Amino acid sequence: MNLPQLMAMLPPAGELTLDVGCGEGRVARELIAIGHRVVGIESSPTLAQAAREADPTFEVRVADAAAMPLEDEEADLAVASLSLMNMDDMPQVLLEVARVLRPSGLLCFNVLHPVNSWGDSGLESYFATGAYEERIEAHGAKLTLHDTHRPLSDYFSALEGAGFLVESLHEPVPGDAYVKDHPEVSRWLRRPGFLSVRARLG
Repeated sequence: MNLPQLMAMLPPAGELTLDVGCGEGRVARELIAIGHRVVGIESSPTLAQAAREADPTFEVRVADAAAMPLEDEEADLAVASLSLMNMDDMPQVLLEVARVLRPSGLLCFNVLHPVNSWGDSGLESYFATGAYEERIEAHGAKLTLHDTHRPLSDYFSALEGAGFLVESLHEPVPGDAYVKDHPEVSRWLRRPGFLSVRARLG
């Protein structure tokens, strides 16, 4: 339910789309399939290599998203899927995204909803920022997820500081069919799981 909401917010493909924190390239492959020319930014060499192996045509640059190896105003769209929340210096990343976007460029991103991350983090205060782990098991595989809770105001203050104006905000809710196939997501009928935002440089 999360990826379709992100894709629905995107404009038509332009000259260059950045995938900020592209990981193993799952979102980038979706973008490439609908005509985007994508450059990925990924700090983990292991994940960058996995992205290249999954699609050898995908250009991935191993770099810190807070200091991207790109020229000013090089891209017209930036996408960040479930990555901003775990950036060490999220406000600086947004300043850097603003630098590499052209005037009126778009940023489309999603994060774990702060209500969701606060509930999972164990932090006493919603307004605190802190890292936490979540262990899950699915299809016989065990995963340990490392995430960071930040309050909603942190994201929107950083967007404002970087010169972005929010155009669209969504809290996707799983449909009945999805809940039937994935009963573990039923909790997201009671509390928001994700937050999806489209913002434009002012």
